[in-house]
Amino acid sequence: MLNYIIDGNNLIGKIASLMSLQKKDKQASREKLVYILDRYFISKKANVTLHLDGHPAGRVSSSKMKIVYSENLTADEKIKKQISQSKSPRNIIVVTSDSNLAQFAKVCSATVVSSDEFAVEINKSGDKFDEESIIKSINNVDEFKKLFGVD
Repeated sequence: MLNYIIDGNNLIGKIASLMSLQKKDKQASREKLVYILDRYFISKKANVTLHLDGHPAGRVSSSKMKIVYSENLTADEKIKKQISQSKSPRNIIVVTSDSNLAQFAKVCSATVVSSDEFAVEINKSGDKFDEESIIKSINNVDEFKKLFGVD
C-alpha cells in the first residue's frame, strides 16, 4: 500500500484559496485542507500522514489521515524522521516543494511529488466529487439518516 506523507503548510501555499484564507485564519486553512484531502483520498487505498508546522490550535479530525503537528520541531524534521523509520520507503510518496526535503526523500528511495503538481491533481479530482463520494465520506449512520431525513 502507498504511504503519502504531505507537507501541509507547503501545500497550503500552493492552493490560492487556502493561502488567502491562511492569512486571515490559519486554523480555518488547515481545516479546509483536511477536508479537501479527505475528499481526494476517499476512494484511494493509501495511508496518508499530513504534517503541519507548530502546535494544534484546535481539533482537526480526518477520516482518512493521520495529522501530525511538528510542535517544537519543523514539519520537515518530522517528515524526515518518518521516512527514516519506514520499513518500506519505496512505497512512500512525499508531497513537498521544499528542495532539501525532496532531496532527502529521493536519497531514501521515496517518490517525490511537488506541491504544485499535487495541487493541480487535487483540483482535477474535485470536479469528480459526486453523491457516491459524499455517501462514502459519512461514517456515522445516524448522521446520514439525519441528513436525508430518514428515521
